[in-house]
Amino acid sequence: MKESNKLIWKPSKKRIDDANLTQFISSLSQSLDTQTGLKPESLDTLPSSYAELHQWSVNRSDLFWQNVWQFCEVVGFLGSDTKILGDSRWQQLQPNRDTVWFPNAEINYAENLLRLAQKMPSEYAIWFENERGVQQRYTWESLCESVSSVQQWLIDSGVKRGDVVAAYTPYLPETVIAMLAATSLGAIWTSTSPDFGVESVIERFGQVKPKVLFTCDGYTFNGKTFDMKVKNRDIINQLNEVKQVCQIHYLDESVLETNKSSHNWHDIIKRYQPQPLRFVRVGFNDPLFVLYSSGTTGKPKCILHSVGGTLINHLKEHQLHCDVKPKDRVFYYTTCGWMMWNWHVSALASGACLVIFDGSPIYPQHDVLWDLAQRSEISLFGTSAKYLEAIEKTQLSPIDSHSLPKLRTLCSTGSVLYPEQFDYVYTHIKKDLHLASISGGTDICGCFVLGNPISPVYRGECQYAGLGIDVQVFDIVGKSLSNQRGELVCTNSLPNFPTGFWNDSGERYHSTYWDRFKNVWHHGDEVEKSKQGGYQFYGRGDTTLNPGGIRIGTAEIYQQVNTIESIVDSIAVGKVIDRNEQIWLFVQLKNGVILDEPLMETIREKLRSCCSPRHVPSQIFAVSDIPKTRSGKLVELAVKQVVNREPVKNIGAIANADVLDEIKRITSLRD
Repeated sequence: MKESNKLIWKPSKKRIDDANLTQFISSLSQSLDTQTGLKPESLDTLPSSYAELHQWSVNRSDLFWQNVWQFCEVVGFLGSDTKILGDSRWQQLQPNRDTVWFPNAEINYAENLLRLAQKMPSEYAIWFENERGVQQRYTWESLCESVSSVQQWLIDSGVKRGDVVAAYTPYLPETVIAMLAATSLGAIWTSTSPDFGVESVIERFGQVKPKVLFTCDGYTFNGKTFDMKVKNRDIINQLNEVKQVCQIHYLDESVLETNKSSHNWHDIIKRYQPQPLRFVRVGFNDPLFVLYSSGTTGKPKCILHSVGGTLINHLKEHQLHCDVKPKDRVFYYTTCGWMMWNWHVSALASGACLVIFDGSPIYPQHDVLWDLAQRSEISLFGTSAKYLEAIEKTQLSPIDSHSLPKLRTLCSTGSVLYPEQFDYVYTHIKKDLHLASISGGTDICGCFVLGNPISPVYRGECQYAGLGIDVQVFDIVGKSLSNQRGELVCTNSLPNFPTGFWNDSGERYHSTYWDRFKNVWHHGDEVEKSKQGGYQFYGRGDTTLNPGGIRIGTAEIYQQVNTIESIVDSIAVGKVIDRNEQIWLFVQLKNGVILDEPLMETIREKLRSCCSPRHVPSQIFAVSDIPKTRSGKLVELAVKQVVNREPVKNIGAIANADVLDEIKRITSLRD
């Protein structure tokens, strides 16, 4: 066995017995019969391992998802049909690509997230802190009251089923409340992070045309204050369909001046007295969230995620894979521009308290999140592999400095969690801990592979494919691989596949995920499946940039850089250094222009202000030309291969391949 695949943690018998997953397996005997059950001869042979349960969940995915609905006590009308083939616009319907799940079901997302509020009104539903020391607590009762006030304001603002409501805010309790109020009415929710510049926000919200926008006056990060009022005004004035704006006073009480009707959050809460909440149930496959692709090939794609698919998948992942129970304290360090925000807030549906932190995860000191974990008695701690790497370099050892008796699970995502980081977690954070390296994406607003609490953890591996998901590893011709590196694919249908892209007839959606392999979802991660059934990840198979574990589309960079007067064209790729990825930018300059420090600073500031600090390149180089195909397309993959000292696979398709030699000479000086 490889050193990277050794057994590193095993759950105790008590932990296995108490797990939701064990209870779910037991519940199958009550809901299945001999005609549709696990084995035709007997129901006594319930799954004895996760592997057996997973195989059944794939073989009988219709029954599996029905049982998730029942076990997790989803509120709504299920209907008699489980799934059907739909979308007659396509000449050749494919059962995985074109399946419509629960076509007759009716459901409301907010109703399900608040379903346990009456059973524990005085328990905490939200525990919020920020780097400035501000603390807020919401009980389930006070949460519902605030949702009611905002819901009434949205109704008076004309928001109805199918309208879009957006937020341009940090991760605040108010953001959660606004989302619950909007989705309670059957509206569609979308959000992004305040560190995005005006152009990046307009590229996203400008496509979906929100009717109402929530924003705030500013935020702090790493001890620095960022005023948002000018950006807010510019964004609001460019979003013509926005009718109402609600400003959250997070830093001060200044008034937002725009040409739109603007309201104050506190005034809304005071004006509208709490009333019984109303919930508009919609179709299972009606849109709930709009998430955005990274914008690699143009404007970010607006990915539509359904009400039912999102909810039932998050319930599965939280309760069966992460063992989340009512009154648990669930923390995830995220922003409103990352799908992990959507994933985190859904934990309310399991009766968990959301623990939220706004600010730098290492300010004012490196152990700030562990102080929070101790104070709030976190049971699930969610973070990124890059954060774990950062605190390891500072020699932080929470196991020696903090008491974490309630902490059962640590989830890591965003980038590859390396074998040595498994060692760090078990040596310096907690020995008896379910370490779940999880991986999925914005595309499914969930995970393809993740942890399970009844199975061992092997060093360097994501534990297993998610229940109901037929994950396989394909080579370039679509042949399934085992114990070899290849591309992660999904060969069956999932209820949480996106319902499509905004303003897309379906062709763009299908070409994005389904054209590589016939009737198979192609995700783009390079992985290897182990003998234990786990997965080792090696990074993205495409050229999406991934600095610090945050996916960035190159098109967003080009849109800004190429507007600079002295630059003709540009190309950006990821350079892997010490397992981290840096952005390396190559620019073609106008005749007579020199790439000096003032010009480089102009490039950096342009990207920092118009996109985000994450878009700023670590290295900038001047080249005589930008490598392109004979049809004029940028060849990012070839440049990435050159700077990472890998063989170029598509040299014949490059019209000016000699530039690659120039890039090789220039970059060799920086290795």
